Amino acid sequence: PAWLRRLCGQLLSERLMRPNGVQAVVRGIMEGTGGGTDAEAAAVDWRKCDAVAKILASCPQQCLSLEDYYKRVCPQILDLLHIQDKLTARQFQRVATTTLLTMAKEHPQLAEKYLLQPLLAPLLRCSDA
Repeated sequence: PAWLRRLCGQLLSERLMRPNGVQAVVRGIMEGTGGGTDAEAAAVDWRKCDAVAKILASCPQQCLSLEDYYKRVCPQILDLLHIQDKLTARQFQRVATTTLLTMAKEHPQLAEKYLLQPLLAPLLRCSDA
């Protein structure tokens, strides 16, 4: 029903905007995938990663502005690249890179400011020296 969809969307949006909310949402959705070696499990894993990336790249209706959403969520997306556990790191990195690509296509200026510049800052510092 529409009311349930709205309520779930609102709860999801609220969680994403909290500190470590992105990681909690990704963990919740991706739980139980991966670890398999067959092609079917890998395909399910890819589809889930793509679905999570689309969710993360979409600004919720409850958010005050698109820039505010990017400001809060993008650092959390970059944090997904630093997960230490090898099993979850692969999935989280896949989600992070797909989200980054989606955001860069949809809103290149905001993606550059909140994703690409922080991601490339160490390289730029080295090249300036």
